[in-house]
Amino acid sequence: MERKLFIKKMALLALVPSVFIAACSSEQQSNGEAAKGKQQTFTCPMHPQVIKNEMGTCPICGMDLVPFEKNSNEKALKIDEKRQVLANITTILIGESSLSSAKQLNGRLVVNPEKSSYISSRIAGRIEQLYIRETGVKVGKGQALYKLYSEQLATLQQEYLMAIAQEKQFQGDKIERQLVAAAKQKLLLYGQSENQVQQLVKAQKKDPYVVFYAPEGGVVAELSVTQGQYVTEGSPILRLEGYDRLWVEADVYPNEVKNIELGQKVKVVIAGWEDQPQEVGIDFITPSFQSGTQLTQIRGSIPNPGGQWQPGLQANVFLPSASNNNVLTLPVDAVIRDGKGMHVWIKKGKDSFEPRLVKTGEENDSKVGITAGLVNGDQVVVTGAYLLYSEYILKKGKNPNEELKINNQ
Repeated sequence: MERKLFIKKMALLALVPSVFIAACSSEQQSNGEAAKGKQQTFTCPMHPQVIKNEMGTCPICGMDLVPFEKNSNEKALKIDEKRQVLANITTILIGESSLSSAKQLNGRLVVNPEKSSYISSRIAGRIEQLYIRETGVKVGKGQALYKLYSEQLATLQQEYLMAIAQEKQFQGDKIERQLVAAAKQKLLLYGQSENQVQQLVKAQKKDPYVVFYAPEGGVVAELSVTQGQYVTEGSPILRLEGYDRLWVEADVYPNEVKNIELGQKVKVVIAGWEDQPQEVGIDFITPSFQSGTQLTQIRGSIPNPGGQWQPGLQANVFLPSASNNNVLTLPVDAVIRDGKGMHVWIKKGKDSFEPRLVKTGEENDSKVGITAGLVNGDQVVVTGAYLLYSEYILKKGKNPNEELKINNQ
């Protein structure tokens, strides 16, 4: 009997380690599965689409990966007060106010053709001396442009001298006076100045070489001849452009034209001279669209004292629009915009911030109207919003715009 009791005790003792080992193994397996469910993941701060289960570097940019909770559904970010100060995170209570906006149009400065001069040869001959040999040179009124050798001009000069000599022989004869006047008029029409005609009379000698002068000042935009070249009557010599007054042209879409009138005043800002805005009246609205586009143009003129601006410079044209009252407005930088949408950050409690989708309306240089997503009294982040946006992507590996859209569906 005692022997049987002893055998039973020994069997029980042998069974205890097996049960303990099985329990430990089960507990370890359970702990392993729990650890597997909470496995740490890593992402790239610059490329949140990169997600790995172990620490490493980004295959795109080579940056070190950082940990994040990809399965976290918490929308809010926790930023303590000290970090808020360091990140310069400030908020305002959104409220209704008036908003006056202006539509910005892409424009440019162009040459005013009314200030251009086309100089052509008045008479046939050879360019003996070309005083201006390159474009871009500034020319003053009365400046010598070229010297021409012309046998035809020499013949006209001789005709004028003979007419004067005959008039002296028949003083008081009306016909002789008319012949002198006609001969002089020919010289003037062929480009001789009054001073050159007087010098001819004084010298009493024809001269086949004649210098032609600029009828007005400007910048040489085109040079059509070379020294030694023969030209015919009417051949182009050069083109001068005046830059003391330029045109401002701006592109306009069809739905914008209806709000524009001739004589309307607009603000023009030249790129690089933002501190010198100009008020320009609209002088012309192009009645047709540009070839291959759905754009028309408006035009005005702008003074250019001293020629500080050159044709081709970019100009921003601002069309004023009516002022809207009782509109929820925010500073422009408070709204985060990307290809996924627009959102702002709302402060919830002392250290909590949440993204919220919004829709915007009209805006100007400093303010934007909010048409949906916010209500009067919301506490909105106005500085540091981009830092919160980056922090959200860094910690959660998600774009807040995408996440908010999914949650709203």
